[in-house]
Amino acid sequence: SVRSSTWPKSQLRADWAYLMRVEGWSMTGAGINDGDLVAVSRAKQAIAGDVVVAVMHGDRTLKRLKKLDGRFWLVPEAEGYPHLEVDEYTEIWGVVVGLVRRYRR
Repeated sequence: SVRSSTWPKSQLRADWAYLMRVEGWSMTGAGINDGDLVAVSRAKQAIAGDVVVAVMHGDRTLKRLKKLDGRFWLVPEAEGYPHLEVDEYTEIWGVVVGLVRRYRR
């Protein structure tokens, strides 16, 4: 069966959430594809295991935040993409809290 639901209003506040179009294929293992829209919370504290939007050295990226050997890394969910170590030049811009995908015929 198909269930319809509404997006929780608490996750739509413009002052702490935004939609971002995904560019690239590095997160396909998490079910996030090129062209998808992700809902990003700026208010939610990022923890290891979250998918986050980050800016590293001026470049925006979407990756899973992981803690390995006491250090934080931004880890892709597809083969052929590098793990990125979080450093003092990394800013976490938000945590992915939802996904919107358009199906084309």
